[in-house]
Amino acid sequence: MLSAAAVTSALLGAAGLTASGAASAASIPQPGNGAALLTSLRNDIRQYLATRGTAEHISAVSLRVTFPGRAPGIDLAVGTNQYGGGSPVSTSELWPIGSNTKAFTAVILLQLEADGKLSINDPLGKWLPQYPAWRSITIKRLLNMTSGIADYATQPAFVTTLAAGLSTDFSAAQLVSYAVGVPLGPTGYSYSDTNYILAQMIIERVTHDSYADQLTKRIIIPLRLRSLCYAPYTCPAADAARMPTGYFFMSGVPSLLGQPVPPLALTWAQGAGGIVSSLTDLTTWNRALYQGWELPPRQQRQLESLVSEATGQPIPTTTLADPAGYGLGIQQGTTQQRGTEWEYIGGTLGYRVGLAYFPRSGIIIAFAVNSATDQDNEALGVLEASVYQSLQNAGAAQAG
Repeated sequence: MLSAAAVTSALLGAAGLTASGAASAASIPQPGNGAALLTSLRNDIRQYLATRGTAEHISAVSLRVTFPGRAPGIDLAVGTNQYGGGSPVSTSELWPIGSNTKAFTAVILLQLEADGKLSINDPLGKWLPQYPAWRSITIKRLLNMTSGIADYATQPAFVTTLAAGLSTDFSAAQLVSYAVGVPLGPTGYSYSDTNYILAQMIIERVTHDSYADQLTKRIIIPLRLRSLCYAPYTCPAADAARMPTGYFFMSGVPSLLGQPVPPLALTWAQGAGGIVSSLTDLTTWNRALYQGWELPPRQQRQLESLVSEATGQPIPTTTLADPAGYGLGIQQGTTQQRGTEWEYIGGTLGYRVGLAYFPRSGIIIAFAVNSATDQDNEALGVLEASVYQSLQNAGAAQAG
């Protein structure tokens, strides 16, 4: 759910190095020496764990890179399933994907629009009249983070409840209740997980069905995502054994510092961040999302319509001068090295998962680590840059 930054603000108030590689050198679909690329990518994540393992209290880093067409992907993992030791982490582990969930929620709503069931320009009052203070806010403003509705995850009452029990069972209405009565923020971009709990509630109101069922029928089954589930509602209990231990490493709650988190206890995240997935299924979804397999053209354009995260105003694309934009549950960024990409780093209480799609090359990079910290994602950005540089050096990726 919650981006790593949102989790941070919500709760403020090294390992052995082993590696596995699923792709053989001969299968790497790019110019140059495939074995050299595998070695370089493995070194990228090994170096990250060596330099950031203690600082971030992580024991595992996993990476998946996929290419367009029928070319096989690359899967690598370094470290162990527990901090300080344990079994080697594998490339088939499951990870809570955090706010990468938001794209799934947005797509379900856009599919419902394409089905004629709603419009993303509908006001909230049409579907959720129990929130009169927000009645004129449109679904689109929920999805692009311009509603001004407060983030429940930063409210002191929520923080206190969650810190007292990480396995607390929340309902969607209870999560929203923490934001009720908080004055609307100024017009513009403002990240709020409440927006996506409300979006989830609209899906359920329109379909007379659960979010879990709609996710399964509309996305999981059609894409054959066999290792993706909605925690804890559709995740088998055995999935917990397929996950590295995740660690709470936020200094604002000293009693929890360095403690393992319950892996499937995500009712506090729901439609804002409750999905668990393998990196294989996550990259399958990501390619379907950006290649237009999930939505008709009109809804795809709406998905990718951006507001500047700096000004809150609509922009056609991000640039070096205005490098961060938010669409409908998705983010775009532009850097000198990598050019323009669709990217997201999502965090839960014990995990962070990053996902990037590069339109020019068709490459997807997904990476995961097993802690949540009260730092920003700058270090994970450095990891992405290092991986991309290795792909550039091998001739697989383009310079910005």
